[in-house]
Amino acid sequence: MKSSLSTEALAPQEPPKPTLGWLLATVRAELVRAIEAEFADKNVDLSFTQYLILKKSHELGAVSATELARAVELDGGAMTRQLDHLERKGYLRRTPHAQDRRALRIELTDAGHTMWRDTAHVCSDRVMTAAQRSLSVTERAQLHDYLERVLNTLRDKH
Repeated sequence: MKSSLSTEALAPQEPPKPTLGWLLATVRAELVRAIEAEFADKNVDLSFTQYLILKKSHELGAVSATELARAVELDGGAMTRQLDHLERKGYLRRTPHAQDRRALRIELTDAGHTMWRDTAHVCSDRVMTAAQRSLSVTERAQLHDYLERVLNTLRDKH
């Protein structure tokens, strides 16, 4: 008796290649995990979100909470909670705006600058270097270029 199944149907199928979206999301999740693990190994009490706030505060200087929230893609409530944590740790302060007394400016303290420069930045650089260790210098530059072009294309509304 002959089977109605063909040999092609019984052959093992290659798993589908992961999509670009899945790869990007998974790489980000692994980077977050690795950076937080690096912080834990160094006894640094920072979450990834707090790391991003320190990074953007370092880059942008004194800004409003709204500007900072936009830069790290947090809603207002989540930003307020994170700012409270970072302020209690002594890494940032809220100061009155020079022209608008109703507004506050968020800025790094000396301790915040030190935490960024000597610890958070060093830990994240170590993780990023390790993540790219299988790539040549040329491949690293190409990856950066490709991702930057994809980002610019996504941000271009025209």
